[in-house]
Amino acid sequence: MRTFKILPLLITAVTLLSSIHSLQAKPFPDAECTECHGERGFSVPQGQHGSLGKKELFIDTDTFKDSVHGNSFCTDCHNDIEEVPHRKKGLSTVDCTSCHEKLTENDSVANKKRNSLFGGPPPRRVVTYTQEYKVSAHGDQGIKNNAKCSTCHTAHYVFPSEDKRANTNRLKSPEVCGSCHKKALKEYRQSMHGAALKTPWKGDSATCSDCHSSHKIGDVKKLPAHRVITEGCGECHQAELDGYMASPHGQLAWHGGNEAPKCVDCHDSHTITHAKNNASPVNKKNLIKTCQKCHEKANENFVLYHPHGTTRNWDKYPELWILGKGMGALVIIVLIFFYMHSVLWFWREKKERPVIYQHSESRSYPVRVKPEKKHSGIYFQRFPWYWRVNHWMLALSLMFLVLTGMVVMYPSTSWAMVLVPILGGSETLNVLHHWAGIIFLLAIFGHGAVVLVNIFRNKDFEWFGPNSLLPRKKDWEDMKGQFRWYFGQGKQPRFDRWIYWEKFDYWAVYWGAFVIGSSGMLLWFYEDVGQYLPGWIFNLATVAHGLEAFLAVLTLFVVHFFNNHFRPAKFPLDTVMFTGVWDLEELKEERPEEYERLKESGELEKHLVEGPSKQWNIVSHILGFTLLGTGLILLVLVVDGFFTRGLF
Repeated sequence: MRTFKILPLLITAVTLLSSIHSLQAKPFPDAECTECHGERGFSVPQGQHGSLGKKELFIDTDTFKDSVHGNSFCTDCHNDIEEVPHRKKGLSTVDCTSCHEKLTENDSVANKKRNSLFGGPPPRRVVTYTQEYKVSAHGDQGIKNNAKCSTCHTAHYVFPSEDKRANTNRLKSPEVCGSCHKKALKEYRQSMHGAALKTPWKGDSATCSDCHSSHKIGDVKKLPAHRVITEGCGECHQAELDGYMASPHGQLAWHGGNEAPKCVDCHDSHTITHAKNNASPVNKKNLIKTCQKCHEKANENFVLYHPHGTTRNWDKYPELWILGKGMGALVIIVLIFFYMHSVLWFWREKKERPVIYQHSESRSYPVRVKPEKKHSGIYFQRFPWYWRVNHWMLALSLMFLVLTGMVVMYPSTSWAMVLVPILGGSETLNVLHHWAGIIFLLAIFGHGAVVLVNIFRNKDFEWFGPNSLLPRKKDWEDMKGQFRWYFGQGKQPRFDRWIYWEKFDYWAVYWGAFVIGSSGMLLWFYEDVGQYLPGWIFNLATVAHGLEAFLAVLTLFVVHFFNNHFRPAKFPLDTVMFTGVWDLEELKEERPEEYERLKESGELEKHLVEGPSKQWNIVSHILGFTLLGTGLILLVLVVDGFFTRGLF
């Protein structure tokens, strides 16, 4: 009975296997194919009675065997042949991509002989090229007469592009591409790039594949093609590309800004000529007219802007070089000093932790433990509610400025290209950045205005007293004492209400607001300002804006976070900027001079308040950790951008 049940299954399996086998080409020897196709002049007429000429069907077997596919059988590609001679209507179009996108390093096809001189591309590159082609403008085979693999590579004589025999050799690409793009070819031949091909002794020149790539061909009006072409231009003009990508033009255009000029908007594309040529759009005689395509108010001052200006070229851009090196030195000095300050502080606090010995059966070993904080249950108000709100506005606007600004400063990083579409694109990003800047400046200068009003109302205010944020001699003595403490040469100083590093944080924000705010306003209102100030002022503004923002990120999200949250005595979070209060014991430890001064004057009682509720304490921790986490994520992104691209 079991035999009768199994028999139908076996018959079905055999039928399926035979049907699958019938779909594959029979392994005819190549010799049977070359009996016809190997004969020179072998062809067939096309059209009625040959009215469309003849179709060449001859295959040069010697050249084919020396090609990338030289060890492949005819039926590896023409897998619909069932008999020889095959049907007169011809064979179906070979699907190159189905094979190429499945290649692996150990694939038998991939390891066959490619080319005796160049070896051909490795399989992984072939797979990448195939994937790029499938999503390119040429990959859409639904378009009539669209380019197939064989259109560029030929069907049977495929060589690595470095080989001069290859149809895809870069020097041949103008003619190959021009067979379809005739107008572009005509323009290219008249350009400085096309003309240079006729005088190779003068040096190399760009061809179609250098600018458009070979497999990433796309609509030149769309973002992917712009990025490909921009990178292509940079292959020869690297210094110019660096300057362009550091400018608002390049940064916003990279993210798809419709109003941001691309290389071709200023230099033209296929008809490009040297800047010294009177016909060039960037010739001095034509520059105002070229800029007016985007900037209607452009005049003699406006066009003094350097579209490719960098801080690395003294000869061409001395003012940018001086500003870049000057601010770069400032960044380095500040970071070295305060990073060293933080490391030494961490080391000293860790070292001063009490030591206990943990015992086991085999041995005892010392372990440093964090001392438990004393709690009195009495709370001292350090910040009233309005200063806390001001701090939140400042922190949130700053983080949003960093997010929206650094994706522009480092446009070609992978994270920036992911975030910009999420944020609504470059135009929306620009608007959001401006609004965040307004809130940032209002928070800072609004705070300053209120402080000044309070000072002038208080006739007894001491400008260099303990409640003032102006630097004084004690700050210098405290800083020296702090460093002596770091190295075990004395006790930690007794601090009053404001410490020297808090004053640095405070005034650094005002310095940053002045530099970032003024440069940001120049860049925001460039159309109007550019009529009166020389255009290179915008280059200076861009460099100052970016470098000061970079310094702010690497100090606030490292040094400020450490001083207030990450040093051992505070780790993992100080909630005072959310609750506004310290436990009285914490005041004694952190600000002993202030505690004793207030106690002696009898003013301490005025500052004692009820502690935060349990619910608000929980909310404060959630908000605090959220802001800290956001800041650290932004810090990682900025550091990645720095190591990816550097600074201007």
